[in-house]
Amino acid sequence: MADVDEPFGMGEALWIPGVDYVGGWRDAAAAGAELVAALSAAWPEAGPLTAVAQSAPDSTGVVRLYLPAATAQALAELLRAAA
Repeated sequence: MADVDEPFGMGEALWIPGVDYVGGWRDAAAAGAELVAALSAAWPEAGPLTAVAQSAPDSTGVVRLYLPAATAQALAELLRAAA
């Protein structure tokens, strides 16, 4: 697992010259910000939410969501109820 402070998840895989990893990272950054904003608006008491954007070895964007364990459990229950 890459260090959260490491840009674009470098170090997780060998990068190939000419592949647009930054584009994937930008997509992930936008999606992560949108997810955190939506969760925070719908559920203000959720606690601190952080989305970290990374680029996968195939250049697709990846979002890692960090939240308190209790919030993760409550969110899982809400999603199960909605399913």
